[in-house]
Amino acid sequence: MSTARKHTALPKAQILIEALPWLTRHHGKTVVIKFGGNAMIDEELKAAFAQDVVFLRHAGLKPVVVHGGGPQISAQLDKQGLVSEFKAGLRVTTPEAMDVVRMVLAGQVQRELVGLLNQHGPLAVGMTGEDAHTITATQHRPTIDGELVDIGRVGEITAIDTGAIQALLDDGRIPVISSIARSADDHHVYNVNADTAAAALAAALNAETLMVLTDVEGLYEDWPNSDDVISRLTASQLEKLLPELSSGMVPKMQGCLHAVRNGVETARVIDGRVQHSILLEIFTDEGIGTMVVPDAPIDVHGTDVHGTDMHGTGAHGPDVHGTPAGHAHAHAHQQQGES
Repeated sequence: MSTARKHTALPKAQILIEALPWLTRHHGKTVVIKFGGNAMIDEELKAAFAQDVVFLRHAGLKPVVVHGGGPQISAQLDKQGLVSEFKAGLRVTTPEAMDVVRMVLAGQVQRELVGLLNQHGPLAVGMTGEDAHTITATQHRPTIDGELVDIGRVGEITAIDTGAIQALLDDGRIPVISSIARSADDHHVYNVNADTAAAALAAALNAETLMVLTDVEGLYEDWPNSDDVISRLTASQLEKLLPELSSGMVPKMQGCLHAVRNGVETARVIDGRVQHSILLEIFTDEGIGTMVVPDAPIDVHGTDVHGTDMHGTGAHGPDVHGTPAGHAHAHAHQQQGES
């Protein structure tokens, strides 16, 4: 029996040892995770997400969770008989609709997520961008047919104050942040795109990693001819691809670009439909999504400091120069301004 027990336990020990270099690398680092997509509405995926975040905390990382709630907002607006109108891909948000947004994000989605995390201990603390002026915004007015259009309480971030979040992290807590913000101009509350908020917070917190959960595998190298996912690309390579992406992926990838150009070491879009996708991405060599890294310093010979040819080829991934990445599933159901 003793021998049998040893053989049963050995694979578990090997898995833990394989994670050791990653545990060492990430220990003490801040990781900002944007919670969204199917992981937000599927019960098993929600539970697995909470387990992953708590695991990160106990493994010595400092996770910060940012969430939106597009599907839940739409459902509640329908219940109250409020019509959802979209302009330039953004929900026209009246003061009445904003009350619903605020109630759903801070009173429903956040509360449920905090509850799931706190099943594992007194860890999670919910807050919104309004709290302690964590996120300040101004009204966002998109340009349609050459004219600025008023779409109501949709916000554009103007400032980040990380004091309250940092205090929670220093106390060993897991901040869970709803993506709404107050304006310093008119003092109204605005709905802010959660991908954009997560990226801004990651940069302000000097996070090691930004992780964005979504309902696709990542950016595709050559859709629809191939379903190969680009595993790694630089900020400049991503910037070239942005005009080719469909609307649902744009705020996510713009957020990744902003993060790595403002001090975040890596930004990753990962498939939230896969259970424990966060652990797979952080603690394994393979990863399961698309990782964006800053541009490496270039020497006089046109190679980066690691010796990689910089003519459109990622160090560990396919040539992404000019490929129509992300067209496959870019028509996400989440709308910019509330994802």
